[in-house]
Amino acid sequence: MHHFIYTSQPVRVVFGPGSLQHLAREIEALGATKALILCTPEQRASAERVADLLGGRAAGIFDRAVMHVPIETAREARAVAQGLGADCAVAIGGGSTTGLGKAIALDSGLPILAIPTTYAGSEMTPIYGITEGGLKKTGKDPRVLPRTVIYDPELSLSLPVALSMTSGINAIAHAAEGLYAADSNPIMDLMAQEGIAAMGRALPAIKSVASNLEARADALYGAWLCGTVLGNVGMSLHHKLCHTLGGSFNLPHAETHTIVLPHALAYNAEAAPLAMQKIARALLKDSAPQAVFDLARDNGAPVALKDIGMQEADLDQACDLALQNQYPNPRPLERPALRQLLQNAFEGVRPT
Repeated sequence: MHHFIYTSQPVRVVFGPGSLQHLAREIEALGATKALILCTPEQRASAERVADLLGGRAAGIFDRAVMHVPIETAREARAVAQGLGADCAVAIGGGSTTGLGKAIALDSGLPILAIPTTYAGSEMTPIYGITEGGLKKTGKDPRVLPRTVIYDPELSLSLPVALSMTSGINAIAHAAEGLYAADSNPIMDLMAQEGIAAMGRALPAIKSVASNLEARADALYGAWLCGTVLGNVGMSLHHKLCHTLGGSFNLPHAETHTIVLPHALAYNAEAAPLAMQKIARALLKDSAPQAVFDLARDNGAPVALKDIGMQEADLDQACDLALQNQYPNPRPLERPALRQLLQNAFEGVRPT
């Protein structure tokens, strides 16, 4: 066994159907008295339900969270939190809402309680991302890690099947890259494999019966584990590409991860054979890149960048941007091979 360093993250997790009922108790445990509730415009009703549960502890609702956390939105939310005298933030929704909470915490140190309704996994990481001037900048800071996470599978029952698929494969990406990260360790390897396996079980079951509560719980469990992996080890080529495509070309986050992942795995396959074996084994298949591609395709998720708004004329620029400020990766980034990766992802070619 190789040398490694493992640092656990101080997060309290409340898991299980109906866990939302414990929200007021968890706010009290944080020592907070006025919570600003964050959501997207589409999830206003969920935020109002949270406000009703909190009663006098609800300072207000900010319902303008959007993808990739534009710096302008982050500044507006920070000002609202300060103006209302909020001493914590409750983020209900997916990665966009959690990301907005992190942007507030980065500047103010305000504690976050996250209530995920998707499988993004952002709630388990100290990683933040803010988009400014068309570029998405990411970083790590312990202040942005949510203090408490409430996983209530009942809240994900209304998540559309299509979004469930892409959100789940987005989570798999976190764990898959953790298996070949430069700072990987055996603890994260175990979590990564278990998280991938849970998602591999859950997504087809959700596609078959959207109201399958056990499958929804399995998916949230997988998201928890996959997000924990992302929060403890570094990112590689896949995340660099997705940050580039999302931040600079405004592509939808989960869909982009879903499409790029099999091609990023194929790019790294020969340089990280043990990681590929673990991914394939977790998905009960022989090839990691093909297993992820087939999981997406067979369950109705997009597999081509051209289908989610990417323009072929922008692929050269995307390649150039991805080569800047590179993340550590098991295989060196070579422009011709990287450009072909993007072409394959654009066209939706099954990895070979």
